Amino acid sequence: MKSIVIQQPNMLVIEDRPLPTPAAGEVRVKVKLAGICGSDSHIYRGHNPFAKYPRVIGHEFFGVIDAVGDGVDTARLGQRVSVDPVISCGHCYQCSVGKPNVCASLVVLGVHRDGGFSEYAAVPAKNAKVIPDSISDKHAVMIEPFTIAANVTGHVSPTEQDVALIYGAGPMGLVTVQALKGVYKVKQVIVVDRIDERLAMAQRSGADWVINNGNQSLPALLEEKGIKPTLIIDAACHPSILQEAITLAAPAARIVLMGFSSEPSQIVQQGITGKELSIFSSRLNANKFPVVIDWLTKGLIDPDKLITHAFEYQHVKDAIELFEKDQRQCCKVLLTF
Repeated sequence: MKSIVIQQPNMLVIEDRPLPTPAAGEVRVKVKLAGICGSDSHIYRGHNPFAKYPRVIGHEFFGVIDAVGDGVDTARLGQRVSVDPVISCGHCYQCSVGKPNVCASLVVLGVHRDGGFSEYAAVPAKNAKVIPDSISDKHAVMIEPFTIAANVTGHVSPTEQDVALIYGAGPMGLVTVQALKGVYKVKQVIVVDRIDERLAMAQRSGADWVINNGNQSLPALLEEKGIKPTLIIDAACHPSILQEAITLAAPAARIVLMGFSSEPSQIVQQGITGKELSIFSSRLNANKFPVVIDWLTKGLIDPDKLITHAFEYQHVKDAIELFEKDQRQCCKVLLTF
C-alpha cells in the first residue's frame, strides 16, 4: 500500500509499506478521504514537539472497514467509519473524569502513532465510529474538525442569550461559528480576523457581524455599539488576545482558548476576578464524535461551507503548500485515496 510519510522535518515521501494486519481489538480501514489540518503542516515542517519521525500523518480520515482483529465482531466488515484519533487508556484519573483527550498515556493518530494519510490504517475498533447512510463521505471526513467545536461548546454551554466573539476565521473558528449558530442558536456571533476573504467565509457559516481588526480597533467598535460579549473564543491564539478578551468581556462571561502560543501572555488578574470570568481551555475532543454525527444527521451544520479544495493523495505536497500559503481562498483541503 501507499503511505504518506514525513521521514524528518521538510522531507515528505510516498512510501510502499506492507498492508497492516489489525491487532486484537483493532480494525483495518480502507481509507477513502482524509482532511489536512494545521497540525499536519506543523509535523511536516518540524514545529510539533509531540511528533516522532518517521510518521504517517493525518488524523481526519474516513473509510470502510475491510479487516478485523481478534475479539472484533466480523459484522463490522464493510462498515463506513470515521476515525476518532484520540486513543486513551480508560482508567487514569483524566479518563475517569471524562477527559480522555488529556489521558495520562494519550496517543493521537497521526502524531504519536501512524495516522490516516495512507491507503489502509489499523486503528482501535472503538475509535472507528459508524457513519449513518444519510451522511455523505465528504461530510463524514469533516466530523473530526467539528468535534473541536463540540468540545469547546461543551465546556461553556452556549445559550440563545449569549453574545459571542470569536477571534480567528480559520477552520477552527469557522466550525465554531457553525456550532454556535446552527446548534445553539446563539443570538449574536461576531468574528474578528485580518483577512477579508476569511471573514466572508465566516459570514457564509452564519456569523452576524465580521470585523477586520487589521484596519480598525475592535475595542473601539464594540464600545461604540455598546456590546459586551458574554462568550469569547480564541481560535487565533496570539499572546495579546487573552488580555484584550478579559478587558472586553461582560461580567460572568466565559473565555475559551482553542489553541496555544508558546509565547507568554501578560494579563491583569483583577480583570478576571472583578468580573468573575471563567477561563477554559480545549484540546482535541472528549468523546464528541457521536455529538457531531447527531448534528449532521439533523442538518444543524454544513461542512460544504468549509471544503474549498480536493486533491488526489499523490499530490499531497501541492495540497499542503496550498493550505499553508493561500489563506485567502483555501479553508479545508481533502485528500482522496
